[in-house]
Amino acid sequence: MTKRRPVSPGPLYEHVKQHILTHIHNGDWPVGTRLPSEHELVAQFGVSRMTVHRALRELSAKGLVQRMVGVGTFVATPTQRSPLIEVRDIADDIVARGHRHSLRLIKIGVIRANSELAAVLQQKPNARIFHSLVVHFEEGIAVQLEERFVTPLFAPDYLQQDFANITTTHYLQGIAAPTEVANAVYAIRPDARICKLLNTEASEPCLQMTRQTWVNSDPATNNIFTYPGSRYSLASRYKVSEAPER
Repeated sequence: MTKRRPVSPGPLYEHVKQHILTHIHNGDWPVGTRLPSEHELVAQFGVSRMTVHRALRELSAKGLVQRMVGVGTFVATPTQRSPLIEVRDIADDIVARGHRHSLRLIKIGVIRANSELAAVLQQKPNARIFHSLVVHFEEGIAVQLEERFVTPLFAPDYLQQDFANITTTHYLQGIAAPTEVANAVYAIRPDARICKLLNTEASEPCLQMTRQTWVNSDPATNNIFTYPGSRYSLASRYKVSEAPER
Protein backbone atom coordinates (compact mmCIF):
# COMPACT_ATOMS: atom_id res chain seq x y z
CA MET A 1 0.00 0.00 0.00
CA THR A 2 1.39 3.44 -1.01
CA LYS A 3 2.02 5.78 1.89
CA ARG A 4 0.54 9.19 1.28
CA ARG A 5 2.51 12.33 2.02
CA PRO A 6 1.08 14.65 4.69
CA VAL A 7 -0.62 17.63 3.08
CA SER A 8 -0.33 21.14 4.53
CA PRO A 9 -2.88 23.93 3.94
CA GLY A 10 -3.12 25.33 0.42
CA PRO A 11 -4.18 24.09 -3.02
CA LEU A 12 -3.10 20.51 -3.61
CA TYR A 13 -1.65 21.25 -7.05
CA GLU A 14 0.66 23.85 -5.46
CA HIS A 15 2.19 21.14 -3.26
CA VAL A 16 2.92 19.03 -6.32
CA LYS A 17 4.43 22.05 -8.11
CA GLN A 18 6.59 22.95 -5.11
CA HIS A 19 7.87 19.38 -4.87
CA ILE A 20 8.96 19.47 -8.50
CA LEU A 21 10.41 22.99 -8.26
CA THR A 22 12.45 22.05 -5.19
CA HIS A 23 14.08 19.15 -7.03
CA ILE A 24 14.80 21.38 -10.06
CA HIS A 25 16.21 24.31 -8.05
CA ASN A 26 18.31 22.03 -5.84
CA GLY A 27 19.88 20.44 -8.89
CA ASP A 28 18.45 17.00 -8.12
CA TRP A 29 16.73 17.06 -11.53
CA PRO A 30 18.98 18.80 -14.08
CA VAL A 31 17.85 19.86 -17.56
CA GLY A 32 16.59 16.89 -19.54
CA THR A 33 15.63 14.80 -16.48
CA ARG A 34 12.41 12.85 -16.94
CA LEU A 35 9.93 13.62 -14.17
CA PRO A 36 7.89 10.93 -12.44
CA SER A 37 4.81 10.03 -14.47
CA GLU A 38 1.39 11.46 -13.64
CA HIS A 39 0.43 8.04 -12.28
CA GLU A 40 3.48 8.01 -9.99
CA LEU A 41 2.78 11.53 -8.72
CA VAL A 42 -0.87 10.65 -8.08
CA ALA A 43 0.24 7.68 -5.97
CA GLN A 44 2.94 9.67 -4.19
CA PHE A 45 0.73 12.59 -3.15
CA GLY A 46 -2.62 10.82 -2.88
CA VAL A 47 -4.31 13.38 -5.12
CA SER A 48 -6.38 13.18 -8.30
CA ARG A 49 -4.86 13.00 -11.74
CA MET A 50 -6.53 16.34 -12.53
CA THR A 51 -4.57 17.92 -9.67
CA VAL A 52 -1.27 16.55 -10.98
CA HIS A 53 -2.20 17.54 -14.53
CA ARG A 54 -2.79 21.15 -13.44
CA ALA A 55 0.55 21.31 -11.63
CA LEU A 56 2.41 20.04 -14.69
CA ARG A 57 0.41 22.29 -17.02
CA GLU A 58 1.31 25.41 -15.05
CA LEU A 59 4.98 24.45 -14.90
CA SER A 60 4.89 23.79 -18.63
CA ALA A 61 3.24 27.16 -19.30
CA LYS A 62 6.10 28.86 -17.44
CA GLY A 63 8.67 26.99 -19.53
CA LEU A 64 10.07 25.06 -16.55
CA VAL A 65 9.16 21.63 -17.88
CA GLN A 66 8.49 20.27 -21.35
CA ARG A 67 5.70 17.77 -21.96
CA MET A 68 6.03 15.31 -24.83
CA VAL A 69 2.90 13.35 -25.68
CA GLY A 70 3.43 9.63 -25.28
CA VAL A 71 6.95 10.11 -23.91
CA GLY A 72 6.79 12.01 -20.62
CA THR A 73 7.59 15.31 -18.92
CA PHE A 74 11.15 16.63 -18.77
CA VAL A 75 12.99 19.50 -17.08
CA ALA A 76 13.21 22.22 -19.73
CA THR A 77 16.17 24.38 -20.70
CA PRO A 78 15.74 27.82 -19.07
CA THR A 79 14.63 30.51 -21.53
CA GLN A 80 14.21 34.27 -21.42
CA ARG A 81 10.98 35.82 -22.65
CA SER A 82 9.32 39.21 -22.46
CA PRO A 83 6.17 39.42 -20.36
CA LEU A 84 4.65 42.05 -22.68
CA ILE A 85 2.51 39.55 -24.61
CA GLU A 86 2.68 36.23 -22.81
CA VAL A 87 0.80 33.10 -23.82
CA ARG A 88 -1.75 33.23 -21.02
CA ASP A 89 -5.23 31.91 -20.52
CA ILE A 90 -7.64 34.85 -20.64
CA ALA A 91 -9.81 33.03 -18.10
CA ASP A 92 -6.94 33.12 -15.58
CA ASP A 93 -6.43 36.85 -16.13
CA ILE A 94 -10.12 37.60 -15.62
CA VAL A 95 -10.35 35.49 -12.47
CA ALA A 96 -7.14 37.07 -11.14
CA ARG A 97 -8.89 40.44 -11.35
CA GLY A 98 -11.65 39.04 -9.16
CA HIS A 99 -14.15 38.91 -12.01
CA ARG A 100 -16.30 36.16 -13.50
CA HIS A 101 -15.21 34.51 -16.74
CA SER A 102 -17.55 32.74 -19.13
CA LEU A 103 -17.33 31.68 -22.75
CA ARG A 104 -19.47 30.74 -25.71
CA LEU A 105 -18.34 28.21 -28.30
CA ILE A 106 -19.49 29.52 -31.67
CA LYS A 107 -18.16 26.73 -33.87
CA ILE A 108 -15.61 23.94 -34.02
CA GLY A 109 -14.76 21.59 -36.85
CA VAL A 110 -12.44 20.77 -39.72
CA ILE A 111 -11.55 23.11 -42.57
CA ARG A 112 -9.33 22.70 -45.61
CA ALA A 113 -6.27 24.94 -45.59
CA ASN A 114 -6.06 27.53 -48.33
CA SER A 115 -2.64 28.36 -49.74
CA GLU A 116 -1.99 31.12 -47.18
CA LEU A 117 -2.92 29.07 -44.12
CA ALA A 118 -1.09 26.05 -45.48
CA ALA A 119 2.08 28.11 -45.82
CA VAL A 120 1.79 29.50 -42.28
CA LEU A 121 1.29 26.06 -40.74
CA GLN A 122 3.68 24.33 -43.15
CA GLN A 123 0.96 22.04 -44.47
CA LYS A 124 0.01 21.01 -47.98
CA PRO A 125 -2.76 23.07 -49.62
CA ASN A 126 -6.18 21.60 -48.83
CA ALA A 127 -4.79 19.82 -45.73
CA ARG A 128 -7.17 19.15 -42.84
CA ILE A 129 -6.90 21.82 -40.11
CA PHE A 130 -8.92 22.02 -36.90
CA HIS A 131 -10.77 25.33 -36.52
CA SER A 132 -12.59 26.86 -33.54
CA LEU A 133 -14.29 30.16 -32.77
CA VAL A 134 -14.94 31.22 -29.16
CA VAL A 135 -16.15 34.40 -27.47
CA HIS A 136 -14.86 35.14 -23.96
CA PHE A 137 -16.84 37.24 -21.49
CA GLU A 138 -15.85 39.19 -18.38
CA GLU A 139 -18.81 39.73 -16.06
CA GLY A 140 -21.08 38.95 -18.99
CA ILE A 141 -19.42 41.46 -21.36
CA ALA A 142 -17.65 40.18 -24.47
CA VAL A 143 -13.92 41.01 -24.28
CA GLN A 144 -12.28 38.64 -26.75
CA LEU A 145 -13.11 36.84 -29.98
CA GLU A 146 -10.72 33.91 -30.30
CA GLU A 147 -10.20 32.12 -33.61
CA ARG A 148 -7.81 29.18 -33.72
CA PHE A 149 -6.34 27.02 -36.46
CA VAL A 150 -4.71 23.92 -34.97
CA THR A 151 -2.65 21.24 -36.69
CA PRO A 152 -4.05 17.73 -36.12
CA LEU A 153 -0.53 16.41 -35.56
CA PHE A 154 -0.12 18.65 -32.51
CA ALA A 155 -3.61 18.16 -31.01
CA PRO A 156 -5.22 15.07 -32.58
CA ASP A 157 -8.10 15.03 -30.04
CA TYR A 158 -8.90 18.75 -30.30
CA LEU A 159 -12.39 18.26 -31.72
CA GLN A 160 -13.40 15.89 -28.91
CA GLN A 161 -12.84 18.43 -26.11
CA ASP A 162 -15.62 20.18 -24.20
CA PHE A 163 -14.73 23.77 -25.07
CA ALA A 164 -18.08 24.96 -23.82
CA ASN A 165 -16.68 24.51 -20.30
CA ILE A 166 -12.87 24.69 -20.60
CA THR A 167 -10.70 27.08 -22.57
CA THR A 168 -8.73 26.07 -25.63
CA THR A 169 -5.62 27.59 -24.05
CA HIS A 170 -6.05 25.38 -20.99
CA TYR A 171 -6.24 22.29 -23.18
CA LEU A 172 -3.46 23.15 -25.63
CA GLN A 173 -0.95 24.13 -22.94
CA GLY A 174 -1.75 20.85 -21.23
CA ILE A 175 -0.38 19.07 -24.29
CA ALA A 176 2.80 21.15 -24.48
CA ALA A 177 3.79 24.76 -23.91
CA PRO A 178 4.98 26.50 -27.07
CA THR A 179 8.73 26.66 -27.54
CA GLU A 180 8.49 29.56 -30.00
CA VAL A 181 5.85 32.29 -30.38
CA ALA A 182 5.35 35.04 -32.96
CA ASN A 183 2.96 37.89 -32.11
CA ALA A 184 1.74 40.88 -34.09
CA VAL A 185 -0.76 43.53 -32.95
CA TYR A 186 -2.92 45.73 -35.19
CA ALA A 187 -5.70 48.28 -34.88
CA ILE A 188 -8.62 47.30 -37.12
CA ARG A 189 -12.11 48.39 -38.07
CA PRO A 190 -14.38 45.46 -37.17
CA ASP A 191 -16.53 43.88 -39.85
CA ALA A 192 -20.18 42.96 -39.33
CA ARG A 193 -19.37 39.47 -38.06
CA ILE A 194 -16.96 40.76 -35.38
CA CYS A 195 -19.41 43.46 -34.29
CA LYS A 196 -22.18 40.91 -33.88
CA LEU A 197 -20.09 38.42 -31.92
CA LEU A 198 -18.52 41.05 -29.63
CA ASN A 199 -21.71 43.12 -29.41
CA THR A 200 -19.99 46.36 -30.45
CA GLU A 201 -20.82 49.25 -32.71
CA ALA A 202 -19.21 49.36 -36.15
CA SER A 203 -17.61 52.68 -35.16
CA GLU A 204 -15.61 51.13 -32.30
CA PRO A 205 -12.04 50.23 -33.30
CA CYS A 206 -10.70 46.87 -32.22
CA LEU A 207 -7.31 45.57 -31.25
CA GLN A 208 -6.36 42.41 -33.12
CA MET A 209 -3.45 40.17 -32.24
CA THR A 210 -2.22 37.33 -34.41
CA ARG A 211 -0.17 34.63 -32.78
CA GLN A 212 1.63 31.66 -34.28
CA THR A 213 3.09 28.96 -32.05
CA TRP A 214 5.60 26.19 -32.57
CA VAL A 215 6.52 23.20 -30.40
CA ASN A 216 9.98 21.80 -31.01
CA SER A 217 10.18 23.62 -34.36
CA ASP A 218 6.88 22.11 -35.56
CA PRO A 219 3.99 24.52 -36.28
CA ALA A 220 1.21 23.97 -33.74
CA THR A 221 -1.35 26.77 -34.01
CA ASN A 222 -2.22 29.96 -35.82
CA ASN A 223 -4.53 32.25 -33.85
CA ILE A 224 -6.42 35.52 -34.21
CA PHE A 225 -7.57 37.35 -31.05
CA THR A 226 -9.83 40.39 -31.44
CA TYR A 227 -10.66 42.78 -28.57
CA PRO A 228 -13.02 45.78 -28.43
CA GLY A 229 -10.77 48.82 -28.10
CA SER A 230 -12.67 50.23 -25.11
CA ARG A 231 -12.48 46.96 -23.16
CA TYR A 232 -8.87 45.82 -23.52
CA SER A 233 -5.33 47.16 -23.35
CA LEU A 234 -1.77 45.84 -23.22
CA ALA A 235 0.51 46.67 -20.30
CA SER A 236 3.59 45.28 -18.63
CA ARG A 237 6.40 46.02 -16.24
CA TYR A 238 9.71 44.22 -16.30
CA LYS A 239 13.41 44.82 -15.70
CA VAL A 240 15.73 45.33 -18.65
CA SER A 241 19.15 43.71 -18.45
CA GLU A 242 21.98 46.16 -17.84
CA ALA A 243 23.98 47.11 -20.88
CA PRO A 244 27.45 45.54 -20.99
CA GLU A 245 30.39 47.75 -20.03
CA ARG A 246 32.34 49.25 -22.90
